[in-house]
Amino acid sequence: MKVDILDRIIADKRIEVEARKKIISTSELIYELDQTEFKKLSMSSYLANSSSGIIAEFKRLSPSKGWIKEGADVSLITPLYENAGASAISILTDESYFGGTLSDLKEARSLVTIPILRKDFVVDEYQLIEAKASGADAVLLIAAAITEEECSKFASMAHYLDMEVLLELHTETELGYINKYIDMVGVNNRNLGTFHTDIDNSFRLYDLLPSELVKVSESGIDCVETIRKLKKIGYQGFLIGEQFMKTESPSDSLYEFIKSI
Repeated sequence: MKVDILDRIIADKRIEVEARKKIISTSELIYELDQTEFKKLSMSSYLANSSSGIIAEFKRLSPSKGWIKEGADVSLITPLYENAGASAISILTDESYFGGTLSDLKEARSLVTIPILRKDFVVDEYQLIEAKASGADAVLLIAAAITEEECSKFASMAHYLDMEVLLELHTETELGYINKYIDMVGVNNRNLGTFHTDIDNSFRLYDLLPSELVKVSESGIDCVETIRKLKKIGYQGFLIGEQFMKTESPSDSLYEFIKSI
């Protein structure tokens, strides 16, 4: 029987989070959070008021494609992403499957002045405290990875911690995950179980999404014409990683991409 990749990632993530709790307890993490002070940046506002809406992603590894840019330095790439015109930055903090760490997020926070999204598989409130303590302005919640009840609980806590929430959907059956604490809704064009990508997914689901939320198209976007079409129907954010990271200079690729929009 074929193993669903997402199921494997989530099972491993739960084990990983429990292991981290033994290293730094929740109370210790809260103390660390109390010692930090970050200016709140609204990712939804940045996207709504941006001409490009590009969320440039820092991503070293893909479970389906292997290394994209092994050894990539977050301190070099993320400030150049901002200079190239990114509206926000997404930092993958999953190490096992995507080659990222929370240290990447902390490093980026010290170097950029635009919103940062912690992109990971959130399965525990502990990860939300980690995100805030590391300087995240927003967190990703993936409907396929949690229950509707968990989604509401995690989103509420994210707001309590003064972070925004990007809810990621893949099918119309997940529309029930949208709750009053969601700031942005993203449509993932990539099935996280099979990693099959279909850009038409964003077009199919758009009319089913609440009009008041900032809408983000995620994954599989590799040409400016696609951005133009998505913008025309109302998308304001576009999360792109591999398209830039696979090139010799991700920031130059981003700059040329934005210039063509």
